[in-house]
Amino acid sequence: MKVNPSSCLCPVLLCLCFLERGYEASHHSQAKIISRSHNATHNHNQTKDGETEVHHRPKRGWIWNQFFVLEEHIGPDAQYVGKLHSNSDKGDGSVRYILSGEGAGSIFIINEAIDLNTNKPLEPESEFIIKVQDINDNAPKFPDGPFVTSVPEMSEIGTSVFQVTATDADDPTYGNSARVVYSVLHGQPYFSVDPKSGIIRTALADMDREAREHYSVVIQAKDMAGQVGGLSGSTTVNITLTDVNDNPPKFPQKNYQVFVPESAQVGKPVGKIKANDEDIGINAEIKYSILNPEGAGMFSISTDKDTREGVITLRKVLNYEKKKHYSLHIAAENTHLDPHLSYLGSFKDDATLKITVGDVDEPPVFSMDYYIMEVYENAKVGTEVGAVTARDPDSKNSPVRYFIERREDKEVYFDIESISGVIRTTQLLDREDTPWHNITVMATEEDNPSLQSHVPVTVQVLDVNDNPPMINTEDEIIICESTRAGQVIQTITAVDKDDFANGKGFSFSFPGGVPANPNFTIKDNEDSTASIIARRRRFHRLTQELYELPVVVWDDGEPVLSSTSTLVLRVCSCQRGTRLKICQGEAFLSSAGLSTGALIAILLCVLILLAIVILFITLRRSKKEPLIISEEDIRENVVTYDDEGGGEEDTEAFDIIALRNPAAAEELKFRRDVRPECIRPRSSRRPARGHHSPSSLDIDEEMDIGEFIKQRVAEADQDTSVPPYDSLQTYAYEGQGSPAGSISSLGSTGAHSELDYNSMDDWGPKFEKIAELYGEEVETASESTEKAESEKQT
Repeated sequence: MKVNPSSCLCPVLLCLCFLERGYEASHHSQAKIISRSHNATHNHNQTKDGETEVHHRPKRGWIWNQFFVLEEHIGPDAQYVGKLHSNSDKGDGSVRYILSGEGAGSIFIINEAIDLNTNKPLEPESEFIIKVQDINDNAPKFPDGPFVTSVPEMSEIGTSVFQVTATDADDPTYGNSARVVYSVLHGQPYFSVDPKSGIIRTALADMDREAREHYSVVIQAKDMAGQVGGLSGSTTVNITLTDVNDNPPKFPQKNYQVFVPESAQVGKPVGKIKANDEDIGINAEIKYSILNPEGAGMFSISTDKDTREGVITLRKVLNYEKKKHYSLHIAAENTHLDPHLSYLGSFKDDATLKITVGDVDEPPVFSMDYYIMEVYENAKVGTEVGAVTARDPDSKNSPVRYFIERREDKEVYFDIESISGVIRTTQLLDREDTPWHNITVMATEEDNPSLQSHVPVTVQVLDVNDNPPMINTEDEIIICESTRAGQVIQTITAVDKDDFANGKGFSFSFPGGVPANPNFTIKDNEDSTASIIARRRRFHRLTQELYELPVVVWDDGEPVLSSTSTLVLRVCSCQRGTRLKICQGEAFLSSAGLSTGALIAILLCVLILLAIVILFITLRRSKKEPLIISEEDIRENVVTYDDEGGGEEDTEAFDIIALRNPAAAEELKFRRDVRPECIRPRSSRRPARGHHSPSSLDIDEEMDIGEFIKQRVAEADQDTSVPPYDSLQTYAYEGQGSPAGSISSLGSTGAHSELDYNSMDDWGPKFEKIAELYGEEVETASESTEKAESEKQT
C-alpha cells in the first residue's frame, strides 16, 4: 500500500489537535479508526437462486508511523499529529475514517472522507496509541525544607552531616527532564554536598564551636543534569556545631588573696576561687583540689555545681598567735575528658591562693577538751575533786575566771574556786544514789566577761563499803511435809548495793550465842550462796505451819559488814511425784484453772444450800418437832464422836482403864468386859508383839462362838444400869495367847524398832499415812537422842 498525496479522494488527512492545556498525566492515548464503504456490492453478490454470495474481505493494512504529540502546545491552529491510509481505500471517495476512543472528538479530531453511496463500515475498528511526549516544565522541589541538623565541632573533613532529597514531576524515563544534580549555593568553604546523593559533608577541618556555632547552608537542585536551560530549586539547611571538651579550664589570674579572721568557724566557707571553661554542659565541669599538704591540712575545697566555683572551707581552728599566713596551691581540671582530643594537651590549670589570718579577741581556751575526775563517796564536805585550767590565747594574756553552770532542777554537789579552778564537794556523795555527776565549767576573761568558753567535767563517785549485804526475805520458803533429814530445802543468796570490789563475796551462818536449831541447819557453799538443810524428817502443817530462821550474812569488803535476816519457812503438803514446791491447795486451784466467775458460781451454790438448810430448820421449829431425838427415844442408833480425847490426864471424858486392863474394868462396871466361864487365862503363851496385862482374856478354842454371844446377850439383858432396850455393846479388850501376837499398838509405846522405815515413802500414796506414823516414831526417838546428847555436852 502506498500513500498518494496528490489524490483528493483517497488520501485522508488526520489532524490531531491538542485542545486542553496541562494534559500531563496522560503520556499516550488510544484511538480507534473505523473505515466504512459507500457501496454494498463490493462485499455481497446475489446468485440466480436468490441466495446472497458473501465475499471474504481481504486483510486490512494500515500505513502509519508511531504518532507522538508534544505536551503543552500553544498556538491558534490545531497541532498536526500524523496521517493514516487503509489498503481498502481505492481513492474513489467511497471510504471515510471515524475516530473514537479516549479524547476522540474533544482532544483529538480526524478529517473524514465521506462515501456518498453508503454509510456502513468497510472494516472493523482498529486501535493505535498516541503518545504524549514530556517536556521539561517542572523544577525540582524540596518538600520538607528547610532543615535543621548538627555536627560535633572539631570533626574531620568529610564527616557526614545531613542528606537532602529533591523531587521533579517530569518524566524520568524521557530525556533529562527529571535528572537532578545538587550544589552548594551558600555555605562554602565549610560544607560540601554530593551532586548525586545530596549528602552534606564537612569541608573544613577543626571547626570550633567557641568561634562560630551556627551555619546556614543553601543547597540547589537542578534538572537536565545541570545543563544550561535546566530548571532548579533550593532549600536551606541550618547546621549547629555541638560542643566537645576541647578547651581546658583557665584561671583568669595566677595569684589570689583572701583575709580570714581567726574566729572563723570550722566547716564554714572562708573564700571562693573560679576557673573559666569555654565549653558547656558536662564538658565544662571542673574539679578543684589543694596540692600542697600544709594547705590541705587546714583547708578543703569543693565545687559549687551551679556557679562552678571552688569553695574553700576551714578544716581546723585558726590561731593568729601561731600562724598568720597560709599559701594554697589550687588546681582545676575537667572531670569528663575526650580521649580523641588528648593531643590538644593537659586539661588542667593551677593558681596560688594566699590566706591572711586576722587577729581576733578570743575567749579562754581550756587545757583539755573534757575532764574526768574521781572522789570517794561519803567524803567530807569541801574535799578537793580536781582542777581545770584555761588561758587567754591572745597576746595580752588576760586573767581567767571560772564558774560552774547552775541548773535550777539539779541539786548542787560541787563548787569551783573562781581563780584557781579547783572543784570541791559541797555535800556528802552517795555512790549507790548517783555514781556519776556531770557538770559544766565556764571560763571568762577578766577584762572581757562576754568572751566565754565551756568544758564538760565528769565526776565519778568511787565506792566504799558502807552497805551490808542483805538476803531477800520477801518470798516465803516452802517446806514439804515429806521432807527428809539432810535434804536441801532452799539455796539462798544475798545482794549488796556496794560495788563488786566490796560486795562480790558473801558468807552465811546462824547467829552466834543461839542454841542449835533442831529443825534446820545452814551450809555455806563458799560461792556467795548457802543451802538450808532439814535436820529431821517429816514436818506437819497442822502441828506447826511457819518457822522463822535467822541467818547472818557478811561481805568480804573493808571493813567487813554483815546483817541478820529472818527467813520464813512455810510447811505445805506438797504434790507427790513432782519437784514443784507449792502448797497442795494452791496446786489444786492452779491445776483446776478456776476462774473468778467459777469461784463466784461455787460460792453462790454454797449460799443457796445454806439458805435451804436455814429454811428447813425454820419449818421444823414452826411444827415444834425436835431436830435431835432425846436419849429416851434412841432405838438401835450408833452415835459417832469425832472429837479426840484429852489423854491420860483426862479421867472424866473417857475411862481408859478398860482399854489398858479389861480385868480392872470388871470391878467397876458390870457390862464392861464380863469374863465368861468359858474363858480362861492363857498366860503361858507369850505375845509376839507388845505388852499385855496378866489378866487379858481369850476365847477358848473349844467353845462355840454362838454360846459366847448368847451369854453376852443375857448379861446385857440383866444389866440394870442401862435403859430397857437394845443397844450396841463393844468389847475393848484383846484376847490372850494368840500365836501371832497382838496387832494392837496399845501398850507398845515403850518398844522401839530398829528397822528403817524411810523406804515406805516410795511405796505410793496408799502407805503415806503409815510412813508418816512410823516416821514420827523415829523422829521422836532421834530428837530424844539429840536432846540427851546436847544435855550431856552442856
